[in-house]
Amino acid sequence: MDITKCKVFITSVELGSFSKAATALGYTISGVSQLVNSFEKEMGFPLLTRDKKGVRPTDNALKIIPVLRDILLQEERLYQINAEIKGLAMGSVTIGAYSSIATHWLPSVIKGFQEAYPQIEIRLMEGIRQEVESWLSDKRTDIAFFSYQEPMPYEWIPLAADPMLAVLPKTHPLADEAVYPLQNCQDERFIMPALGRDDDVAELLSRNKLAPKICFSTLENFAALAMIEQGMGMSIMNELITKKWQSNVVKLPLDPPQQIMLGIALPSLKTASPAVKRFVDYATSRLTCRETRR
Repeated sequence: MDITKCKVFITSVELGSFSKAATALGYTISGVSQLVNSFEKEMGFPLLTRDKKGVRPTDNALKIIPVLRDILLQEERLYQINAEIKGLAMGSVTIGAYSSIATHWLPSVIKGFQEAYPQIEIRLMEGIRQEVESWLSDKRTDIAFFSYQEPMPYEWIPLAADPMLAVLPKTHPLADEAVYPLQNCQDERFIMPALGRDDDVAELLSRNKLAPKICFSTLENFAALAMIEQGMGMSIMNELITKKWQSNVVKLPLDPPQQIMLGIALPSLKTASPAVKRFVDYATSRLTCRETRR
């Protein structure tokens, strides 16, 4: 199998067009098209559906994409091991992370890591849990920063516990209280981020046998914060999400206290590439030290 054709095909799938793939890889559009056409002939069946909007994988292509990503990962690992043997720290690391972690934790970690290892490329993808977990499962990312939930099919490195908070408008009857009784959310106008299902919040509510009425759902937490500021309802969020957002809301600890555990997930640290191992070690050291100092 021609690795170049495989890489061009996967890049075209991920970017959704030959033109974007050509720009990313430094080819012409016709060159990308020819390589993909040749790869389809090699496979013996169509891999892409082409239209004016771009390209998308066929049903048969979806079956082989995970295998192709594995092949490309192994090629990258071989390249990095070869560089490691020669005394060079080279390669790439693709990270998936909650927006809160990408905003508050990772910038300083990535900056320090790239100063130490300038020849290792870092790519960062941020999203809600459903997205981050799917990227790791599909091997689009090497590691993921998110919260621990059962079942955990990946190797898990805990970093820090993050308390869950009730986020209320300043006009809320409990705005001046020291804590927010968790059971009260059952009778509230509840705003749910993450496309109407924040997995961390949903798990907390399920564990406590609560089913509040969800009046609004948002994609991102900052939109939910803006709606809470306008008195449209309340929500529950982990503390890290609420930091640095300039919003006129009240944040109260829950009663009883609730928290989530944030950390790093990856398929296997033992079989990870040298660049991934270096980044995991560096990030773990920086972030656990940071949380110890808090």
